[in-house]
Amino acid sequence: MEFVEYPDRDMMMLDLADRLTAELADCLRRHDSATFCVPGGSTPGPIFDVLSEQALDWDRVAVCLNDERWVDEDSPRSNTAMLRKRLLVSKASEATLIPLFKPGVAAEDAMGDLATGFEGHLPISVLLLGMGADMHTASLFPGADNLEAALAADAPILMPMRADGAGEPRITLTAPVLNGAVSKHVVITGTDKREALEQARNLTPREAPISAVLQGATVHWAE
Repeated sequence: MEFVEYPDRDMMMLDLADRLTAELADCLRRHDSATFCVPGGSTPGPIFDVLSEQALDWDRVAVCLNDERWVDEDSPRSNTAMLRKRLLVSKASEATLIPLFKPGVAAEDAMGDLATGFEGHLPISVLLLGMGADMHTASLFPGADNLEAALAADAPILMPMRADGAGEPRITLTAPVLNGAVSKHVVITGTDKREALEQARNLTPREAPISAVLQGATVHWAE
C-alpha cells in the first residue's frame, strides 16, 4: 500500500482527478475500452466535477459504482442519482453506465441480470474506493450477512448485503472483483478515517473489510 498525504482536501481532489484522468487515458491508448469503478457518497463529488470536464474518449469508458443502496433513483440516498448529477454530465455524459439497481424487485432477485451487465467490462481498469470510519469499503461491512461469501476467492461478481450499519439493503461488487482492478485508489478524509486505516492494516478482512483491498492500492488522505 502506498499512502499519499495532501495539505488540504481541495488539492487532493484536484490531484486525484488528474491522476485518474491520466490512468484512464493511458488505458484507452492501449485498449479499445476502459472500465472506471467509483464510490458513492459525498466525498468523491468534487473529484467527479473535475473528471466530467476532462477531454477523454468517454464513449469508450464504462462507469460503474462500487456498490449501491437498494433505493429508487428519486431517493436522496441513491448513489446512481448522484453519479448522474456529478460525473455523467458534460464531456463524461458519453460514458456508458453499468447499472447496479433494478426497480421493482428485491436485491437478491436482481443479481443475475445485473451481473450480466458486467460481461465484457472486467477486469476494472481504474478503481476508486472510499472507506467508512467502521473500516467498510463498497458495501463490505463488518458483520454483514454475506460478508464472508463476498470476501471469498470464488465470490460472484455481485452480492446483496445487509448490515446494521448499512441502513437499507445494498448490492456490492465483491472483494475479488475489486482486487482484480488494474489500478486501485482509496480516498479518505479526516483524522478518524486515517486512524481507522492504520487499525485496519493489523486486522483481518472480516474485522476490517478495507484490509482486503489495500495490497497494491494507493491511499489518498487529507485532513
